[in-house]
Amino acid sequence: MDHLAPHRLTSFPGAVSDDDIRKARFPDGFIWGAATAAYQVEGAWNEDGKGESIWDRFTHTPGKVRGGVTGDVACDQYHRYREDVDLMRQLNLRSYRFSISWPRIQPNGTGAPNMKGLDYYSRLVDALLAAGIRPWCTLYHWDLPQVLEDRGGWPNRDLAGYFADYAGILAEHLGDRITTWAPFNMPWAIAYMGYAAGSFPPCRTSMADFLKAAHTLGLAQGKAHRAVKAASAKASFGSAYEMAPAYPKTDSEADRSAAERYHAMNNVFFLEAAMTGRYPNAFVGDAPLDLMGYRPGDEAILKAPLDWIGLHYYTRRVISDASHEQHFGGGSFSGTEIESGGPGGRDPYTRFSAEMPTEGPLTEAGLELWPRGIYDLVSRISKDYNGLPIEITESGCSYLDEPYDEENGRIPDRRRIDWYRQVLAELARVIADGASVRAFHAWTLLDNFQWAEGYTERYGLMHTDFHSQKRTIKDSGLWFGRVAATNRLDW
Repeated sequence: MDHLAPHRLTSFPGAVSDDDIRKARFPDGFIWGAATAAYQVEGAWNEDGKGESIWDRFTHTPGKVRGGVTGDVACDQYHRYREDVDLMRQLNLRSYRFSISWPRIQPNGTGAPNMKGLDYYSRLVDALLAAGIRPWCTLYHWDLPQVLEDRGGWPNRDLAGYFADYAGILAEHLGDRITTWAPFNMPWAIAYMGYAAGSFPPCRTSMADFLKAAHTLGLAQGKAHRAVKAASAKASFGSAYEMAPAYPKTDSEADRSAAERYHAMNNVFFLEAAMTGRYPNAFVGDAPLDLMGYRPGDEAILKAPLDWIGLHYYTRRVISDASHEQHFGGGSFSGTEIESGGPGGRDPYTRFSAEMPTEGPLTEAGLELWPRGIYDLVSRISKDYNGLPIEITESGCSYLDEPYDEENGRIPDRRRIDWYRQVLAELARVIADGASVRAFHAWTLLDNFQWAEGYTERYGLMHTDFHSQKRTIKDSGLWFGRVAATNRLDW
């Protein structure tokens, strides 16, 4: 009964028409999946030999997380993975993008692997394969072993080698069954949020640390690529980059150049490094390679051409130039990145201001729904990278719909269905126009620990009761399951 749901998201500037949604089709063989991250769902934070991560340390520090909560239990997937795999099967999912917890494998960040940790992921992979679901592995989704942060964290160049060793261990033990690998989730966020903005652990606010961390991540990406390929002949290596289409605020040359700097830094910085061995020109003036710790020969380490490109889509950005103003820093964290910034732009090197407009409706996390953005972004990436296969590694929305007792616990989250219908209609259109997109992963499988927002945001296709751990498939999950079975949106 749709009257139970909040107002639908169907009439706004840029909305896709109901007729175009009805006509939208995805190709045969298109892969539908969902994504999660280890710290957000696993729990079992100190079981079976797992070491402390920087997110364990962060959430155990009073005042860091909304509501004072932690991911110590989260969704308890460490113990409930079989139940979750069965629910994925019920939703007709054919791909599960999950991450592996580095401190669960190497509690001290280096050295021999913790076999109990490897055994957990081995059992998860076997359960997925038995259900006909592709295990899609992100090697690192933000939970650095705390001991490695104590050695300097990502600004410490040595971490590139440590990460490659970790990647090789995983490929050696799991590469007979996992064939789809990506090194990092949102590497720009790892570097910027952790070391420049201070929004995420380790909460540093140093542009020099940010630049060094970014370069270490670029080196680690290349080294992990080679380590995984050396250990597993079946390995297909790609990415999970956060991206947002950048639209200049005006048609001025300055704003158009600023939008290109945004695209270079936020969207393709690490992609270009992998494909060409060089970072794109994201800076006003010369790239600060000396501050990044760049050394002769690093180009060969960086270059490790990807087999496919993975990208996230949530919303768009409007960009304006700030290169002629004095830089003071500042800005606010939106849940996806730093917005606006003070006079002089977000940072002293890229010198642009990024804003999220509000022309389209906002989700309950405050992100604008702008369906055309995924068309423009995928179209550009497909063209710029010669039609390399693309996977949408994350895309979704937060709405706080709860079970409705008078409907036997049903969760009528109509706004989430409308959000997906709008965005997926534009994805179908760009595929029809020639983009080689082979998969879409909803963020997220089930409501989980949403980083510094704690349990105050719900992105899941399934509702999680964090007291009882009961899972309930939302109306959006049932709808997504029908889409996965038919490649159509008109449900």
